[in-house]
Amino acid sequence: MHKKINFSGCCIFVAEIRATNRRIAPFSERGFKIMALTSKETEFCRQYAVLRNAREAAARAGYVFPEAAGLKLLCRPQINERIEAFSEHFRRSAEAADGLRRIAFGSVADAVKLILSPEVAAEADELDLFMISEIKLPKSGGIELKFFDRIKALEALGSVSDSVSENGAVPFINAIIEGAAAISDGKKSDGDEL
Repeated sequence: MHKKINFSGCCIFVAEIRATNRRIAPFSERGFKIMALTSKETEFCRQYAVLRNAREAAARAGYVFPEAAGLKLLCRPQINERIEAFSEHFRRSAEAADGLRRIAFGSVADAVKLILSPEVAAEADELDLFMISEIKLPKSGGIELKFFDRIKALEALGSVSDSVSENGAVPFINAIIEGAAAISDGKKSDGDEL
């Protein structure tokens, strides 16, 4: 038996299955049938999460008619759920990258203030001590600070940037590095003489 259900302007036909051993497709939280996304659809979701432009995302995903395909894909709940998942992943990766940048490139001026004048410790809430991993007060007096490793932060930042780079920034930086290495080695590029 089939029932017709009207859900926000879309007609959905729901089949009641009476047989106990028939396989039923899983349903999402919103009650829609979950279908596996193709690689092209997944690429569209990833691109849309970065660009927020349906036509451009569909074009980068390889659709022939990107404007129509982009609008049609955005009407599917599975696509929207995957876009939200990608957006959340990119947001978290960006937050991690921001923290790693603060560790790798941040100033130690506030930490030096803390070491040189202990009365500044009362105002510690106003100091930027993000890159300090440990603070000790030895019995002999004074203060001992341990900082996060900047080199490890840079390495981690590179790996986060490689996984998040959707706009081509890392390949561009790699091209610059390779070009600089070629110049320093005295190599010729595209028939040009150095």
